Amino acid sequence: MGKKRGQKFDLIINAAVKVIAQNGYHHSQVSKIAKEAGVADGTIYLYFKNKEDILISLFEEKMGLFVEKSKEQLTKDLTIEEKLLLLIEMHLRQLEADHNLAIVTQLEIRQSNIQLRSRINKVLKGYLGLIDTILLEGMDNGFFPKSLDHRLARQVIFGAIDEVVTNWVMKEHRYELVPLAKPLCNMLLTGLKSNN
Repeated sequence: MGKKRGQKFDLIINAAVKVIAQNGYHHSQVSKIAKEAGVADGTIYLYFKNKEDILISLFEEKMGLFVEKSKEQLTKDLTIEEKLLLLIEMHLRQLEADHNLAIVTQLEIRQSNIQLRSRINKVLKGYLGLIDTILLEGMDNGFFPKSLDHRLARQVIFGAIDEVVTNWVMKEHRYELVPLAKPLCNMLLTGLKSNN
């Protein structure tokens, strides 16, 4: 990516998550982000081109970290059920632990322009690749039927997890998210295994 890194970069990213969650992307001036981060306005431009670049960068950082952690966990000797459950649990746990990040990823990023969305989709590819890995392994070892359309199945899995989190955000985090992982996983597996 070639971005300047360091402590201030992290401060700005974390400040941006908080400011955007509280004010909405369109009302989050760079000056507000700078103030929250405790840096001068001009310092922001040493690390980011503009506000859009901050939004993309925070998504790249947070999603990139999540994908790396998930890859590490999914390399363990686990069954297909355990791998899918682990991925869902990690997704829900990360967002339940950071309400501001959940608001940004579920609501604010989706209101961005077309160019921004295409950059976000590039970042999402790594995550979707994790789902593909689980599905293809399951098809290879007979856990899922060979006839399973893994691209459609990936959309179903991602869409279901995403909708569960969005609903939780819209209901202002009034219940725990992580306990929903197991029933969600079971529901998905039942549907995917019976696919013919």
